[in-house]
Amino acid sequence: MSAPIIGSSVSPSGLTAVQANSTKPKHIIVIGAGAFGGWSALNLLRKGARVTLIDAIEAGNPLASSGGETRVIRHAYEQRIYVDLVVRALEMWKENDRRWGTRLFNQKGVLFMGQEREFIDAAMTHMEAAGVNIEILQGADIAQRYQQLNPENLKWAVYEPDAGYLTARLACIAVRDAFIEEGGEYRLARVAPGAISAGEMAGVLLEDGSRLQADQYVFACGPWLKELFPEVFADLIKVTRQELYFFKPPAEHSKAFNQDLPVWAEVGTPFFYGIPGNGGVFKIGDDTRGPEVDPTTQSRSPTQTGIDKARAFMEYRFPAMKNASLVDARVCQYSETKDYNFIIDRHPQAQNTWLAGGGSGHGFKHSPALGEMIADQVLGNRPSEEKFTLSRFS
Repeated sequence: MSAPIIGSSVSPSGLTAVQANSTKPKHIIVIGAGAFGGWSALNLLRKGARVTLIDAIEAGNPLASSGGETRVIRHAYEQRIYVDLVVRALEMWKENDRRWGTRLFNQKGVLFMGQEREFIDAAMTHMEAAGVNIEILQGADIAQRYQQLNPENLKWAVYEPDAGYLTARLACIAVRDAFIEEGGEYRLARVAPGAISAGEMAGVLLEDGSRLQADQYVFACGPWLKELFPEVFADLIKVTRQELYFFKPPAEHSKAFNQDLPVWAEVGTPFFYGIPGNGGVFKIGDDTRGPEVDPTTQSRSPTQTGIDKARAFMEYRFPAMKNASLVDARVCQYSETKDYNFIIDRHPQAQNTWLAGGGSGHGFKHSPALGEMIADQVLGNRPSEEKFTLSRFS
């Protein structure tokens, strides 16, 4: 990992912006080594700050919203801000893959399809304006191009050849390792917010009773943000249960599904999506929000109802997957805000404390760009993004 530092602001003297303004770098503690926290810590470090990253369990652990094997990365959004974030994030995924010698981003293409045009018409407008490479397919084209699909009731599809999927758990580990190698301090510990007085938080408390202090604090604790800051998030974030299923394609159709079929999503109710090919299995999930749960105590066993529902859709839309063996199933959670937009803002009563979360089931893909945004805001180099502030809920 000897390539030049990516994303740092360097002055003519050779110092970063933080170092040029002070002989002593700011010390920032980031709590949570998932997608938002890990990338925030790494970006802060690369911009010249002294950073301590703390996680209660481990980067990419199976209880975290950033755990699991894969995530979709696509540009199809109805809001321009997310299209632009994905454009920047994809650049950063590729840059760091080259830097680390990894393959976290897998360019498999993404196929969005459906019946109603409202979503995709808005998304196409933003993608075209952002210069995203897309291909529009009509019903007959879908059937001809992807013979694995039953095209019944599909009116349109948009194919993004430059999109694909990310290896989520491995990405969290890679970011953590890069953070350590580049000089960051990484600790495993359970953390609680310190007392807030006179507009500042007085450090963070560890479970052994000790206190850590820094100039600023970033809490990126995923579904546990609500537990740590109930006074802020009690009515703003809902943690929902989400189930994922992994089926093995029949041997005679292995190439058709593992290699030839892109990542896909069918817009509608329900909203199913899939990532075929990673590890030789066909991943399918329902983006419909599940029941509200406690992320620490919820059962991690899949329900038979969920399995049956996923299988029924899979066998309808992909007939060759009929009777495919279920080889695995996972349970995770979304941290959903009321409007599905992220939260990146200062604590209302503590100006030295930042809160980053509310990924709402679509945050992982954006995490390098969000980490860059968070770092710049924490260091005072960028104004808050209004769409992500807490004031929007007032």
